Amino acid sequence: MKRVFVIFFSCFSLLSFGQCPIEKGQGQFNAGVGLSTWGLPVYIGYDRGIGMDISLGGEASFRQYNEKYFGNSYRHSIIGISVNGNYHFNNLLGIPDNFDVYLGANLGFYIWNSSNNYGGDGSSGLGFGGQLGGRYYFNDRFGVNLEFGGGNAFSGGKLGISLRL
Repeated sequence: MKRVFVIFFSCFSLLSFGQCPIEKGQGQFNAGVGLSTWGLPVYIGYDRGIGMDISLGGEASFRQYNEKYFGNSYRHSIIGISVNGNYHFNNLLGIPDNFDVYLGANLGFYIWNSSNNYGGDGSSGLGFGGQLGGRYYFNDRFGVNLEFGGGNAFSGGKLGISLRL
């Protein structure tokens, strides 16, 4: 895990000229697992370049977990559907195109299902958050991604794969 952090954040120190890793009109598929205090979420998503250094995307996530509350056991599941927008810093910072460093915001709707007699505070609704992420591409199409965020269904981060289409 330490090696992944070093790879993603070492890109900030690379100053050679690069291109935007997701060009206007180009698509990218993402999938992986999230970090959360509410179970281990899985996600799939799609991003599309809509302008120089800007992408817009959508994502679906699912998680399930058990909780003990006042001596009772409850089962919860959360389904999330969200949209995101990101600004990619490669051109601005001169980062090589095998790296992708981005910052953005997301807005999603989360459907929280719990046992019928659950009296806790889980509820469905809108969530707004931000994210800071990076990708490292092994070749022109395949890479790994790491993203940190808060205020959304993941509240910690995500780790996964990216496939340029």
